[in-house]
Amino acid sequence: MSVAPRDLLQRMFRASIEAAQPAHCIPPHLPEAPRGRLVVIGAGKASAAMAQAVENSWPGDLSGLVVTRYGYGVPCRRVEIVEAAHPVPDEAGLNATRRILELVRGLTPNDLVLCLISGGGSALLTLPLDGLTLADKQEVNRALLRSGATISEINCVRRHLSAVKGGRLAAACRPARMKVLLISDVPGDDPMDIASGPTVADPTTCADALAIVRRYGIALPPHVQDVLESGRGESVKPGDPRLADCMTHIVATPQMALEAAAVVAREAGYAAHILGDGLEGEAREVGKVMAGLALQVARHGQPFSPPCVLLSGGETTVTVRGHGRGGRNVEFLLSLGVALGGQPGVHALAGDTDGVDGIEEIAGAYLGPSSLSRAWDLGIRPRDSLDANDGHGFFEALGDSVVTGPTLTNVNDFRAILIEDRGR
Repeated sequence: MSVAPRDLLQRMFRASIEAAQPAHCIPPHLPEAPRGRLVVIGAGKASAAMAQAVENSWPGDLSGLVVTRYGYGVPCRRVEIVEAAHPVPDEAGLNATRRILELVRGLTPNDLVLCLISGGGSALLTLPLDGLTLADKQEVNRALLRSGATISEINCVRRHLSAVKGGRLAAACRPARMKVLLISDVPGDDPMDIASGPTVADPTTCADALAIVRRYGIALPPHVQDVLESGRGESVKPGDPRLADCMTHIVATPQMALEAAAVVAREAGYAAHILGDGLEGEAREVGKVMAGLALQVARHGQPFSPPCVLLSGGETTVTVRGHGRGGRNVEFLLSLGVALGGQPGVHALAGDTDGVDGIEEIAGAYLGPSSLSRAWDLGIRPRDSLDANDGHGFFEALGDSVVTGPTLTNVNDFRAILIEDRGR
């Protein structure tokens, strides 16, 4: 046990990110060369790195365009990389999406579209339905992100207000064949929810989207409401012949990232327990539950004996009530810390594998047994910070933020709780 807990947690986080790098997971899934053209399109935080991996492994000609988050572009020779805003879409993403549709127009059955999709694609691949504007999409997106809705619920609404999501992008590529490579950032790895499913059939309806809007009390502009009430926003449904020649493969998942972290923990002498790769719920509530489990392990050796690491992934939610600087990972971590109350021997790290927790260029943070006492010494009240949704402010003041820069991948949240053996 010679590795300091904080250092080990950071090594585990890095291993989880490395396991999902496109350079490793894209080449084994590349298709055979088509008789006609290969056109590469895509969207997401990992899409530029995915395109680079394709270029480095593809021996023949190709062309295309992908859109990624600002700061996540990488050099490509034949695929154009466009950067745009996330999580709220902007004009750059809108224009890039229009250009992608132009690229796939007029293809033949001999051509192949290779579509590279990763988390973040919902905002980056943006084109409102006729009658809606980018401002409409931005307003709805902001409201959804603040509502506390799950990612599946958010994406359901997005699909029914979009001209490219919910299978519409794949339909636009006909009669060309399509192969889709996905890096999953959603609980359950359902392709329908990765970037709101631009290439897969959507069994949900406008009525489902309306129910979600009402459930969370989201006030839609009247003309946006009309798109859902009239059914004009209906997406491409299962069995649609336009999707018959579309093949989909998930090349990286949150489970793969957690397994890579578990290997690092075991090599350091800690038992590693993966509690789930798709945990959802309010971040602060998940933090309380995880604290209860960690305390049971630390105090009673149940259900696991220390030294051990508890690993989990997924995507929690935050219902924003305060005016602090937060994200779901630091909200989880701050709630965990408050509930642990400075329990000796318990350390944790939580972060988003894309390097951005919330809207800040901060992946997450580290929590140790002394975090709360150090905050009090600085005049910071942890519960007040939690009430203000100010996780980033709290951990930044302690010098415990985790900053990775652009990771060029995205397999959702990483949470690790390390419990030392203190000789109960």
